[in-house]
Amino acid sequence: MKRYIYLIITLLTIGVSACTSPKQTDDKPTLTVSIEPLRYFTEAIAGDRFKVVSMVPEGNSPETYDPTPQQLVDQAKSKAFLRIGYIGFEQTWLKKLQDNAPGQPFYDLSKGVALMAGSCSHEEDNAHNHAHEGVEPHIWNSVKNARIIANNIFQALSEIDNEQTPYYQHRLDSLLQVIDNTGKEMDTLMENADRTFLIYHPALTYFARDYRLNQISIEADGKEPSPAHLKELIQLCREEQPKIIFVQKEFDTRNAEIIARELQVNVIPINPLSYHWNEEMINIAKALSNP
Repeated sequence: MKRYIYLIITLLTIGVSACTSPKQTDDKPTLTVSIEPLRYFTEAIAGDRFKVVSMVPEGNSPETYDPTPQQLVDQAKSKAFLRIGYIGFEQTWLKKLQDNAPGQPFYDLSKGVALMAGSCSHEEDNAHNHAHEGVEPHIWNSVKNARIIANNIFQALSEIDNEQTPYYQHRLDSLLQVIDNTGKEMDTLMENADRTFLIYHPALTYFARDYRLNQISIEADGKEPSPAHLKELIQLCREEQPKIIFVQKEFDTRNAEIIARELQVNVIPINPLSYHWNEEMINIAKALSNP
């Protein structure tokens, strides 16, 4: 009996010690990035040298997102801010973020990308009237662009932490291999893919460019389509005969469902803002190859 009492006391002592001991803190320096796909690329290269946090949580639109006060506090403590280039919240918040962290280096990871014309302006209210100076911002949804983004991240990390450049180079090489393998799998899938697709928000412009596809956007300049525009879309689709409509969870899908019923095409949910960039790219290619 005494043995059991002793065992109970010992377990209680261990439990109390665990509860009262100071929590271990992650003392690694932080890098802030704009969006989750960018966190995927950055973590792949940074390894265990940095903690990487994304400003826009998954499930939120990076076109209209406003950082929380706590995010601004955390961002001010970061070693650097890595931005994708032209996404809406960056255009609205860039000056404020720079003022929030004087001296913090900001890196534009679109450097070297062959940018396409486009607009994702949003007019929900005056504070969110975002126009990206005519630049199509969704550069990460492309294998070609992903290689450029990865190299830009490597250059940034080598500048921030130059003593570890060989470490970052090794990890960059591994990431580029993953990107290339993703591209090869996509190339095979896209050999017999449908050449035209509908999408609610035009996030696959660079993807469509790479594979010479026709992307038809339901949105009109970042706004809900009018009844007249919907009618025009349906007529266009009768001519082009797309077999699928891609929808993203950040946006209202009712108009996509109306068109899908009218044309009897499949509605396919996708997540171009997923952290798992390579998996999402392959999922999109699979959807197009099996309309």
